[in-house]
Amino acid sequence: MELSALLFLSGNVLVQQFSVLPDGYCLLLVMLSAGLLIKLKQFRVAFVPLGFVWAALTAHQYLAQQLPAELEGLELTIAGVVADLPKADANRCRFDFKLEDGPPGVPEFVRLSWYHSEQCVKAGQHWRFKVKLKRVHSVYNPGGLDYERVLFAEGIGATGYIRDSAAAVLLSQAGWWSLDALRQTIADRLDRQWPAQPQITAMLKALTIGDGSGISAEDWEVFRKTGTIHLMVISGSHIGLIAGLIYFSALKLWAWSGRLQPSPPKFAAITAFLGALGYALLAGFSIPVQRAFIMLSVAFLAIISQRNTRPMQVLAMALMAVLLAEPLAVLAPGFWLSFIAVFIIIYLTTGRMAWNKPWLAALKLNCLTSLAMTPLLLTITPQISLIAPLVNMVAVPLVSLLIVPLSLLTIISLYILPFLAEWLCFIDQCLIKVMMQLLTSLAHWPYATVVMAQPPLGYLVLALLGAALLLAPPALPGRSLGWVLTIPALCFVPDKPHYGAVHFTLLDVGQGLASVVRTANHTLVYDTGAKFSSAGDSGKTVILPFLWQQGIASIDTLVVSHGDNDHIGGAESLLEAVAVSRTLTSVPENLGGQFKPQKCQAGQSWIWDGVAFNMLSPETSLGSENNDSCVLKITTPKSALLLTGDIETLAESRLVEKYGANLQSDVLIAPHHGSKTSSGMAFLHAVKPKLVLIPAGYRNPFGHPHAPVLKRYKSIGAQWKTSAEGGAITVQLGPDHALVETYRETERKYWHFEE
Repeated sequence: MELSALLFLSGNVLVQQFSVLPDGYCLLLVMLSAGLLIKLKQFRVAFVPLGFVWAALTAHQYLAQQLPAELEGLELTIAGVVADLPKADANRCRFDFKLEDGPPGVPEFVRLSWYHSEQCVKAGQHWRFKVKLKRVHSVYNPGGLDYERVLFAEGIGATGYIRDSAAAVLLSQAGWWSLDALRQTIADRLDRQWPAQPQITAMLKALTIGDGSGISAEDWEVFRKTGTIHLMVISGSHIGLIAGLIYFSALKLWAWSGRLQPSPPKFAAITAFLGALGYALLAGFSIPVQRAFIMLSVAFLAIISQRNTRPMQVLAMALMAVLLAEPLAVLAPGFWLSFIAVFIIIYLTTGRMAWNKPWLAALKLNCLTSLAMTPLLLTITPQISLIAPLVNMVAVPLVSLLIVPLSLLTIISLYILPFLAEWLCFIDQCLIKVMMQLLTSLAHWPYATVVMAQPPLGYLVLALLGAALLLAPPALPGRSLGWVLTIPALCFVPDKPHYGAVHFTLLDVGQGLASVVRTANHTLVYDTGAKFSSAGDSGKTVILPFLWQQGIASIDTLVVSHGDNDHIGGAESLLEAVAVSRTLTSVPENLGGQFKPQKCQAGQSWIWDGVAFNMLSPETSLGSENNDSCVLKITTPKSALLLTGDIETLAESRLVEKYGANLQSDVLIAPHHGSKTSSGMAFLHAVKPKLVLIPAGYRNPFGHPHAPVLKRYKSIGAQWKTSAEGGAITVQLGPDHALVETYRETERKYWHFEE
C-alpha cells in the first residue's frame, strides 16, 4: 500500500511541473498505458499514470472555472451567497462569493473586495452586487508567495470589487442550517462579549472557528520567529489532539460504565470521529482542515474495523484518500508539511526510541523532527527559527492540551452557562498572556532566526534523504552517508556577479517600483513598493523574501527615490528587518529619524567591485516630488543602467541639458511607470536604451504604460518588458553580454496567468 500511494503521488506531482496541461489525446494515451500495465499485472506501476490522469483532469476542471478575458473590466450584476467569514480592515471588506446567478462565463467562486463601505457582509447572507472582475493575477517574484497558485487550489476563478455600493442589495439572511452563519454568529458574539481584549478575542476566533484575521501583524511576526505559526492555524495537530483527548476520555468513560459491547476502542473511535467532525465543521472545513480530517478518518476506520494495521499503512491510506478527494492539495505547502511530519514521527517512534523517560523521549522526538523538517521548510521560507524545537516543547502542549480545549469550552459555555464562560475565558486569557509574553521575549533574541539561501529543489531532496538515513537505526549499513547527502544543501551559495558585473532585478510589486542591485560583494535596493494595509507592504511581502532567498542578510545602500506611497511604502519594514548601512532619499523627512536618512544629491558617487554608481539628480528642487526623484546611473566597464524614479519631462530636460550623451544607458527603468508625462523624445535620444523595463501593475487604474510612450520606445528601436506581464525581471550586465530573464517565463506553471 505504501509504495502504491507514493507512485500515485508521483504521477500527481508530475502534472504540477507542466507549464501547459496535457490535452485530452495525451491523457487518453496515458490511460491506455495504465490499462496496459494492469493487463501485464504491473498493478503498482499503473498507479503512476492513474495519479497523473486524475490530477490532470481535476486541473482542467479548475482551469475551466477561470474568468474569460472578454469579461474583464465589464460591469456585471451577480447574485449569490457569502461563502466564508469576511476579512475586514479600515478600508475594505474582502470575502469569497459563491455565484447563484450571473452572466455566462462568470466562475462559481470569486473573491470580492468592498471598499470604503459603512457595512460589511456576513457569512451565509445572500446578496446582489454590481461588480468589476479580473482574471486571477498577482505579483510573482523569487522567494515570494505564489498567490495565483493559492487561489487556483482554492477554486477561486476571479477577483474583483463592488462597483456601486448603493446598488448592493441584501436578498436574504443566512438560513439557520448554515455552518458559516453559525461561525459568523460566534465571531460576532466574541467581539461583543470581550471588546476590551482584542488580542484574546482574535486568538479565540483563530483556535475555534478558524478565523485568524484579527491577529495583529506584530503577533504573527512573533509566531513566525518562534516557529509557532502552526499553533494559530487550525490543522491536523489541533484536530488530532482534540480527537485524541475525546478518544482517551471515551475510553475512560467506557471503563467506568462497565459495559462490554461494543469494544471500548470502537466506541472511543466513533466518539472521537464525531468530535473531530464537529471541530472541523466549526473551523470552516477549509482545505487544510479537510485534509487533516481525512487522515484522522482513515485512522479511526482502521480502529473501528479492528484490523491490525501498521501506522505506515494508515498513513499511506490517508495519502491516497486525500489525493483522490483533493488532487490539487499537493499545491499547498501544508500538504507536504503535515504528511512528512507524520511520516517522520512514525519513522522515529517505531522501535527506534525508548520511552522509559517520556519527557526526554518527547524532547528528543521534537528536536529530531524539527531537524529532519528543515530541508522541507527551506522550500517554503529561507528564514529558519533556531529556537522552534525548544519553544514548541512548551507551546505545543500548552496550546493543544489547555488553550484549545478551554477555548472550545468557552464557546460552548457562552450559549449554555454564560457565567462559566467568563471564568473559562479568564483562565484562557491568563494562559494566552503567559504564552505571548514568553514568545515575544524569545522572538526578540538576536539569534532567534537564521537566514539561509534557498538551495535548488534537488539539493533539498538529497538533504531529506540524508536526514532519513541519519535517523535510521544505527545498525543500518551506509547510515553515515546521510551526512554526505546533506552537504550540497548546507554548503549552497547562490550565484554572485563577477567583479565588474551587475545583477539587477526589477521586482514585481504591482503598481509601484522596487528593485535590487547586486555586485560581487554589495547590495543596493532602489525603492520599496507600496504599503497597502496596516499589516502589509511590499517590503515585507516581496523585497525581504527575495533578499532572504538569495542569502542576503544586509543592505549596503537603500535609495528611496521620493515620497509617493508606491515607492516608499515598504521602506520602514525593510529598515526594521535588516541592517542597512546607508539610506539616501529625496525626502529624508518622510523616514523616521532613527533610520538616519541622508539627502540624495547630484554628484554623489561611489564604486563597488569595479562598478560605478553616480547620482545624477536632484541638484536643486524642481517643485514636485516626482521631478525631485533620486536618479541613479550604474555603470559597468561595458554597459550602463539608469534608474529614474518618477521624473517627468521637466526633470528629463534638465538631465539632458546637464549630461547630454553621458546619459547613454543600455537599460532604462521607465520614468513614472511609462506615463505619457515622461519619456520625452529628447530624453530617449540622449539615453538611447536598448531595453526599457516598465514597473506597472496589471490593469492598473492609470493605464500605464501609455500607448504613446510605447510608440516612442519603438521609434528609437528599444525593446520593453513590463513587470505586469513578466513578473520579476532580472538583467545580468556582464563584461561581455547582457542576459535578461523574466520570472513568469522561467518559472511558469499551468495555473499562471497568461495574457
